[in-house]
Amino acid sequence: MALGIFKRKKEKVEKEKKEEKNEKEEKKVLSAKSKEKTKEKKESIRKKEKLAWKVIKEPHITEKATLLAERNEYVFKVYPSANKPEIKKAIEEIYGVKVEKIRIINVSRKKRRRGRVEGWRKGYKKAIVKVKEGQAIEILPR
Repeated sequence: MALGIFKRKKEKVEKEKKEEKNEKEEKKVLSAKSKEKTKEKKESIRKKEKLAWKVIKEPHITEKATLLAERNEYVFKVYPSANKPEIKKAIEEIYGVKVEKIRIINVSRKKRRRGRVEGWRKGYKKAIVKVKEGQAIEILPR
């Protein structure tokens, strides 16, 4: 009699193991499907992803920049890795205008002193963007 109890327990344990294996296989299949879906979503997001925030830092507002704005030319600080086609695409994406011409300037760093202490003022890259006649970019809200 005592041996029968152990056999029943063994059978229960084996059934439970089989059920666990089946559940694990189902989970694997479901996870593979969900991974495929997430890959598709990520790819579609990458295609639609807008890169303007990786190109343009901020508008560069100075007296000279406001004078240029009267001639449909606007000045922006950009990241050092940015190039003309990227800047053009970013400006058109953000402001919805047609860009005619872009000029890029690397402003070098400059040495500054405070008493005996010498340091450097940071350099940066800026872009002067000429917009199609009749279009405008409102940099400072009025």
